[in-house]
Amino acid sequence: MDRPLQVHLASGNAHKVAELQALARESGLALELHSARATGGMPHVIEDAGTFVGNARKKARALQRQLPSGAWALADDSGLCVDALDGGPGVESAYYAGPQGDGAANLAKLLATMREVPDDRRGAQFVCVLFLIGPDGSEHACEGRTSGRLLREPRGSGGFGYDPIFVPAGYSETYAEIGDAVKNRLSHRARAWAELARWLRGRRAE
Repeated sequence: MDRPLQVHLASGNAHKVAELQALARESGLALELHSARATGGMPHVIEDAGTFVGNARKKARALQRQLPSGAWALADDSGLCVDALDGGPGVESAYYAGPQGDGAANLAKLLATMREVPDDRRGAQFVCVLFLIGPDGSEHACEGRTSGRLLREPRGSGGFGYDPIFVPAGYSETYAEIGDAVKNRLSHRARAWAELARWLRGRRAE
């Protein structure tokens, strides 16, 4: 039997770690996904690349430098791209209200910014890029997107970040209302993971 891949997640966000660990378990891959805490914590990274791919690459490379031999580094960079804001806050989603990265403050700022935007112009997309670096330095990126619309008031107690105001296309509930089982099938992160899982299966079959 092949030894499970040892993958370390380049993130200090406990919510992202939990979501990706759940996706890893459900995928059936021979893979163990660890938090960055297992190797001393996530190094500080200035996320100034200007793109989801660029920021994810910087985080994965920073973590890779402290991993044991044979381990893989996986980084997630994601955000909310709002049509009426020309794709903002986008790569700045985690720091929309300031460098402190306060999720509640980010949500409040977006609600205030969107207050006068009519219902027919409240479209948005959640975007996730997963960037994987292997022990040999090889790199692979996968992207997932989920389209939807933004509410005027938060609903639901699940999820995190902007989840309480994002209603995915085809649903009437927000990300914060639909529950983890449904979210882990249709979310931007789930779609990026599905693409990554397909790539890993193909690699292991070679």
